[in-house]
This record gives sequence, C-alpha cells and structure tokens, in this order.
Amino acid sequence: MITEKEYKSRRERLCKQLRKNSVAVLFASEVKIRSNDTEYPYRQNSNFYYLSGFTEDNSALMFVRKKRKTKTILFVEKKDEALELWHGKRVGETEAKKQFLVDEVHSIEKFSHILKTYLQDAKSLYYDFNLQYNKVKILKRYSKNIATMSNVALLVQKMRLIKSNSEVRCIQQAIDITQEAHHRVMKLNKDQMYEYELQAELEYTFTKNGAYSDAYTSIVAGGNAANTLHYVSNDKLLKEGELILIDAGCEYKYYASDITRTIPVSGKFSSSQKKLYNMVLEVQLKIISMIKPGVKRSELHKESEKLLCEGLIKLGILQGKCKKLLKKQKHKKYYPHGIGHWMGIDVHDEAPYKKENGKEIVFNKGMVLTIEPGIYIDENDKDAPKKYRGTGIRIEDNILVTSKGCKNLSKRIAKTVEEIEALYQS
Repeated sequence: MITEKEYKSRRERLCKQLRKNSVAVLFASEVKIRSNDTEYPYRQNSNFYYLSGFTEDNSALMFVRKKRKTKTILFVEKKDEALELWHGKRVGETEAKKQFLVDEVHSIEKFSHILKTYLQDAKSLYYDFNLQYNKVKILKRYSKNIATMSNVALLVQKMRLIKSNSEVRCIQQAIDITQEAHHRVMKLNKDQMYEYELQAELEYTFTKNGAYSDAYTSIVAGGNAANTLHYVSNDKLLKEGELILIDAGCEYKYYASDITRTIPVSGKFSSSQKKLYNMVLEVQLKIISMIKPGVKRSELHKESEKLLCEGLIKLGILQGKCKKLLKKQKHKKYYPHGIGHWMGIDVHDEAPYKKENGKEIVFNKGMVLTIEPGIYIDENDKDAPKKYRGTGIRIEDNILVTSKGCKNLSKRIAKTVEEIEALYQS
C-alpha cells in the first residue's frame, strides 16, 4: 500500500525539477462514454494517481514554484447530496485536506480563478501535452505572460521508471492474484470449451481477490488464433491437440501484472509442441539471466533474436546460416515483436527508454520489465514443417532489476512442460 508520505515525497521530487517562477498542472481522467448515457468503469489518469493517490474524476493538481517556496494545491469535486445520491459519495474539500498531505484544497469550481492568479507572475507552465483540447484551452487563456511551456508528463514518467519497495509489493500482489488465475485455468479440462469461458475464469479470479479486474483485455487464443498478437475476440471453440496462448494479468491498487503462458487444451504437449515450447523457454531463461544494472534492453532483444533464430534452424523452421538470416531479418516472420517493456501503473508503463540526448537508458535497481520471447507460425505457412503450423507460443514473466542482478517476480507461475502437465493432472 502506498502511503500519503510517499505521494508527498513524489510531489516534492517533481517540484524540485520545475523552473523557478513556474506553475505545473495535472488533471484527473475524464469520464468516458461507452454508449449514449452509459459510461466505462472509471480509471484515474496514471500520472495524476502517481502524484496524488486520488481516484475521483473532475479533479486537478497544481504545483506553484516561486524563487524559494513551493506550493501544492488539490482541486476536488465539492460535496453535493443530490449528485451523491446518483453517483456515490465524494471526499469533498474538508476530508481531502485531512487525508492528503497538500498545502491547499479547493473546489474544482475555483480552478480557473486560482490558475489565473498564479499564472500572472509565472514565466513557465507545465502541463501534459496529450491533454484534451478543452483543458488546454483553459490553460492557454491565462498564459499570455508565459515564456516557456513544457510537458510535465515527461518529468513524471521519468520518476515512474524506478519503483519503490511499496510499488514492488503492489506489483507482486497483482502477480500473485494472476498466478491463481492462470493455475485455475491450467487445471481445467478445456476440450470443447470456448475461449471466452477461460477468460471468464481468469477475470473471476482477479475480481474475487480484490484486483481491479484485468490490467488489459485478456488474450485467450486457441490454435492458430495465437498467431494474431493482439487477439481479443476470444470466441473460438477450443479443440483437443491445440495449444492455447493466454496473455492475462490483473491490476491491483492501480499496479499491473502482465503474464503469458502457453498451455495444451488436453493437458499434454505433443512431441513437436514440446520441442518448440522448450526452445522458447530456454531462450527466455537465458535472457532473464542476463538482466542486471548496466545492461540495455536492446542488448537483450538482440540476443533473443540470435537465440531464437538458432533454435528455428535446429527445428528446421528456418534454413541457412544464423548470421545471414538475421541480417536479412528472416527471423522476424516468426518473432515480430520486442523482448519486453516497462511495467508499473500502466501495463506498458509510460517510462522513457532513452535519455534526452538520445542514448538508451541502462537498467538500474528498481526497474520492472517484462521478458516475453515468442514464436508464431501461421497455419498457412508452407515454408515451415507441417507439424509446427498453426502454433503460437509466448512465455512472459515480470522481472525486477536488483542491485546485483534481477528477481523474477512471477517465477512461481508454472511454465515448464512438466509443471503445466502436472497441474492439469492434479
């Protein structure tokens, strides 16, 4: 659980990065309409949540930096019994001042007036450049004296790169819930079930354990469907002899997990499936073993391409010398994506991969990323041996960079052939 002291510390770190005589503004996410007068479940803006821990809509956070002093102001929806009857209780100004360690709390109705007051003497304005136009219009209305405008999101995203111990605990809790969900599905007799039935089992497990449902739309891809990387239809009938690629993770207290396992419908891998699966698994284990401070993500990806290419040659899926195949990018037909991505409050965490000078950021203690090599062989691919066609395999774990190496936060989720088959038998 993230404490109010930690949120305050984050705000103080952000303030130190702001220019003197500046104002920075972050807004809560807006409610999104699903259809007519129905709404999607509300989810707070990640940067706003990272700095405040506040989960209500129609709110804003303002930072004012003078020459020697800084001030943090939270704007919230005022208490209104009539609105609360329909939409639920609000924290309100009085309780927000008690709960959140900010300098001032005001009704959101006062935002424009207070913004105008502080922008009169400010020289710099920071805001999220991806902000909706209606909000940008408000900011620019009072920005006639502003000399520079900067993207505050870039500063916050850089802060999000290194996770605190409490953040890691939230991620670990999300992974532990996801473990239960994946193991639940591994144990099922899946023949003649539909993909959406497995999705329902996964998401039921997420919700009953207090997770904010899924961290992204679950992928449950049987057979050839696994060769569509962002497959979310989840409406096909599962058949004996096929593999199922399941990419599913939950969100716990706004922190994500992102796990992929590939399992047999019938609970047992065929000989050819086992060979291809073990090749991908060996590559994944090798790449994870390389992670430590000072290493670059691009180095991991380059090595994963080499190892997967060599494996494809050994299995007769590619023909030729590995070096030449890599140069001609022949491997990309079967391995088209990257080795992994940052993970945190967003499943694809909005943290930078490069410094301002364009150089790649190296791993450091506290970073969390996914490692997910995969091989995808379409059922109509006549270049591949018939026994491998219609097979997609991806294995994904969530890794924490430590002071001397790394820790696989999801290592307890079954992934060897023997572990997966044993769970089914249990």
